[in-house]
Amino acid sequence: VQLQASGGGLVQAGGSLKLSCQVSGGTFKSYGMAWFRQAPGKEREFVATINWSSTRKAYGDSVQGRFDISRDNTKNTIYLHLNKVRPEDTAVYYCAADRTGYGSRSNYDYWGQGTLVTVSS
Repeated sequence: VQLQASGGGLVQAGGSLKLSCQVSGGTFKSYGMAWFRQAPGKEREFVATINWSSTRKAYGDSVQGRFDISRDNTKNTIYLHLNKVRPEDTAVYYCAADRTGYGSRSNYDYWGQGTLVTVSS
């Protein structure tokens, strides 16, 4: 199973950005999916998760109400819409897949390589 994250870049504070993560191999439709991020010098942080059927979503406290996770099972892709971004959202964003399909805040089986988001003030 391979995960390819894309869409990172430079964005001004208060702006928006959309990240994508395409999954190849495995059975994407059955996976729970998530986004995590890691800022320089900090530990990896949970951002958002979505279960296999899109009936359950959960967000980290720092992004709740600003970010939105979604998926398109016809394209084997998940998305993360970043809205009202702040300088503290600057990080490498990673997507991950969970074979149980549940969509949790930890314990993922497969990881992508990450895409860098930089928010300027």
